Amino acid sequence: MSIPSSRRGTRHVGETQKAQQQDEFRRALRSLLMCPLMPPGHADFPAVRRQAERLREWFARETGWPLHVDREGARLFKRPADLSAPTRGLPDYDRRRYVLLCLAAAVLERADPQITLRQIGERIVQQAADPALETLGFAFTLHGAAERRELVMVCRTLLDHGILERVAGEEESFVQDGSGPQSDALYDIHRRLLAGLLAAVRGPSTWSTEETPGNTEARLHALVAGFTVDSEQGRRDAIRHHLARRLLDDPVLYTDTLDEETRSYFVNQRGVLANRLCEATGLVAEQRAEGLALIDESGQLTDVAMPAEGTEAHVTLLVAEYLARRLRDKRAPLRATESEIALFLREAAGRYGRYWRKSARAPGAEHELAEIAIARLCRLGLMLRDMHGVHPLPAIARFSLGQTEVRNAQGAETLFLTEPDA
Repeated sequence: MSIPSSRRGTRHVGETQKAQQQDEFRRALRSLLMCPLMPPGHADFPAVRRQAERLREWFARETGWPLHVDREGARLFKRPADLSAPTRGLPDYDRRRYVLLCLAAAVLERADPQITLRQIGERIVQQAADPALETLGFAFTLHGAAERRELVMVCRTLLDHGILERVAGEEESFVQDGSGPQSDALYDIHRRLLAGLLAAVRGPSTWSTEETPGNTEARLHALVAGFTVDSEQGRRDAIRHHLARRLLDDPVLYTDTLDEETRSYFVNQRGVLANRLCEATGLVAEQRAEGLALIDESGQLTDVAMPAEGTEAHVTLLVAEYLARRLRDKRAPLRATESEIALFLREAAGRYGRYWRKSARAPGAEHELAEIAIARLCRLGLMLRDMHGVHPLPAIARFSLGQTEVRNAQGAETLFLTEPDA
């Protein structure tokens, strides 16, 4: 007996709607992982609002990350598993710029709904005169173009996160002439997003004098220390959340970086854990004896793409392949010096330099290129660096691609990486 056409049509519509809901949920989840502080103008914000309840439940269950969504934006309080990882942080930010960012946020918290770039700078100058900051050697005056450029970088960070919205003017003229009548910009302040800038469990303003931690590491832990149920199930949930955070937020998870209890749980549960995370995110699990990585074949869920276009990206890929080949040939842990990598790049410039920017071919440029490549590989979890040099990690074997060939196709030379012989 066949199913009536009307019932078949209804079932098809239901399946289509379910598939569309799942696709939207996945898209919203992936967007929050890349943009945890999401302004209402973000392309995927409507999907996040529609899927808010399901997203809140998923993040609470799988990672322990709270999610807040309203019409003014979304905030996934995505706290990293390793607070001391040196590869984390905003690009081109050092300790000084983080101080400026914090001071700018404090200025905006007390400001009117609109503020100018010059007003932000002048009020930061006033705050920088605090004796406590002067004692630490921090000074900010806005007298030079370099300091004005630092302020502009901080404001552009706030613009990127939707905390500031430019109403008029532009920043570059302020860098060149900080006092001219036309060298300014006017911003709207989005306070709800500003309030969510710090992904903390407990704000530092709630610490009493006696509770204030004595050093930076203790302060970081005090900001994010959460409540864990003192039971066997509570400890298992805490371990599972820790592993899920690392798998979603780090390039690769190595088994030897886990403590004994976490390692035991991971070895027994990593298949189940990986399947649950991959089903929701669309990532692909790559399991090896050394650990586990969740791979994004689209390359969208990363802030450091590899491979990618440009001189730095090509140099990084060449260094990765060079170290992966050495690691494969040695079949044992490998340590290399930065001078060895610079020497390799100086030799590589003779073959590939015509594809690089002009400054990368200058004498001595190999040292700067080596530094860039090492930094990128460390951020990708493919290398560790210490005072003795660099140590390629097992996941770098993914880039053991064999020899690079230069082929001529219709008058245009192109680089190809060939697979090694089995």
